[in-house]
Amino acid sequence: MSAAIQLIEGQYFRDLMAQPQALTDTMAWLGAKGRWDAAGKFVRARPWRRIVLTGMGSSYHSLHPLNLSLIEAGLAPVMIETSELIHYAMALCDEETLIVAVSQSGQSAEIVRLLELADRSQVLGVTNTADSPLATRSAFALLSQAGPEFSVSCKTYVCGLLILQWLGAVFAGKDEGQTLRRLAPAPKLVGQYLQGWPLGTQLVAQRLLGIRHLFFVGRGASLAAAYTGALIIKEADRFHAEGMSSAAFRHGPIEMLQKDMFTAVYDGEGAGRELNLRLASELAGRGVGCEVIGPDSAFVPFRLPQSDGLIGPILGILPAQMISLVLAGLSRREAGYFEHATKITDTE
Repeated sequence: MSAAIQLIEGQYFRDLMAQPQALTDTMAWLGAKGRWDAAGKFVRARPWRRIVLTGMGSSYHSLHPLNLSLIEAGLAPVMIETSELIHYAMALCDEETLIVAVSQSGQSAEIVRLLELADRSQVLGVTNTADSPLATRSAFALLSQAGPEFSVSCKTYVCGLLILQWLGAVFAGKDEGQTLRRLAPAPKLVGQYLQGWPLGTQLVAQRLLGIRHLFFVGRGASLAAAYTGALIIKEADRFHAEGMSSAAFRHGPIEMLQKDMFTAVYDGEGAGRELNLRLASELAGRGVGCEVIGPDSAFVPFRLPQSDGLIGPILGILPAQMISLVLAGLSRREAGYFEHATKITDTE
């Protein structure tokens, strides 16, 4: 394979390029008069004994930042995949439980089953599909405005994250105006990063030439991007990729270090940042392919725009999306074209 690649600009590519507009439209929806007050009234309607956060795939991973923000606000969320919840943990779902369920389609098999079983709990649904079971059967629904999406979640993922960051501020009793101002730059910053893709994809192709194993690692809120990044690589490219915490990477997978392996390390924030950067330095020192993803990255394609902490998880997925295009280009195929999976998983 040659490192100089020609990307096939199919529907998945066009969906990626449409992310700034999708975020703009979702911001407008969230900013509509009365939206904040209605959401606040709902989440404070009862003294919830338990808040269950659930979803599947990238919808589930997108809940990581909300999980952390709820803990910071003094709440006690339980984050669990819907497939596990409906078969092994329905004891969590009683009349004192609020379920925050995320599904881009709003009609995946597990979500539909949850709506049938959780008749004692209130459900707050987050979806991109207004006429879906999740939107119509939830006690309260928040709707992203991403529009139709071809295959791999991209527009719906970043818009869902935007809503969940907004929702976390609602739970925490933050100020509406301040929250909207903090989130408002997201579409522009995503667009700014996407403008660098023509050169960025060529530089990433040089780094990934001959790579067979790909890892995304991070801590805290960046776990959303680490897990989702690996998932979309598998979906879009049929390429081996794993997402995990930086700490988990040291507990075994580090034994896989080899020349055909590349690790993308999210720099992160707070106490974990120094630990993440130490791991990246160690990997580079061992001669293994590794680059840091973050605002201060020395590798230009992985250098994210400086942003508010609320926007960070949204920007974090963009380098993984770029990689998904590069791997497809190196294999001379179209990224995001499904042969085995379907956009909506309707079978458990």
